[in-house]
Amino acid sequence: MSRDSSLRPAARTSVVILAGGHSRRLGRDKSLLPVGGEPLLARTVHRLAPLSDDVIVVTNDAHRYKPLDLPVRLVPDDQPGVGSLMGVYSGLRAARHPLALTVGCDMPFLNVPLLHYMLSLAPGYDVVIPRVEGLMEPLHAVYRETCLGPMERLLEAGRRQIIAFFGQVRVRHVEEDEVDRFDPQRLSFVNVNTPEDWAEVQAILEDRGL
Repeated sequence: MSRDSSLRPAARTSVVILAGGHSRRLGRDKSLLPVGGEPLLARTVHRLAPLSDDVIVVTNDAHRYKPLDLPVRLVPDDQPGVGSLMGVYSGLRAARHPLALTVGCDMPFLNVPLLHYMLSLAPGYDVVIPRVEGLMEPLHAVYRETCLGPMERLLEAGRRQIIAFFGQVRVRHVEEDEVDRFDPQRLSFVNVNTPEDWAEVQAILEDRGL
């Protein structure tokens, strides 16, 4: 798919990459796992950097990533230890632009044309999010700054589920047929949480040469 001129104003889109997980089930820091010759976080940054002039990595361990010398801003959670909703909130609050394309750092097969498409749907909506097999993908979504208030109220109430505020905002679901136009194998949503997940990533890399 060619890059549509309507998607080029990426200067109005920040990119937020969450790198706050503890990788307990994996037993090692997944953000630094080698994928295609570079750490997974670096792979994610390099893939998404062309989409924005404002790339943010949300992390409470900035010292781990400074040696990578990535073209990013390292931003801590406003309140550490609260979970992914706090990470999304902190990244969106730090964003320089009204929209924030938000992903986890552990998604090695992000599909840039699909992300471009999602950004093209953002006008008129507060959230653009894939819905695959009946499940939403909140760490592969676009959030508008208008989500900050609902997110903050949710956090103040002690609730941590990201999608719990969706009833208060305008949500555009990207359905399976739309996802499949760009990513028919749905590799975009492969992430790394366990040794089995990591083995699957290695198998995909070997099989497809990605």
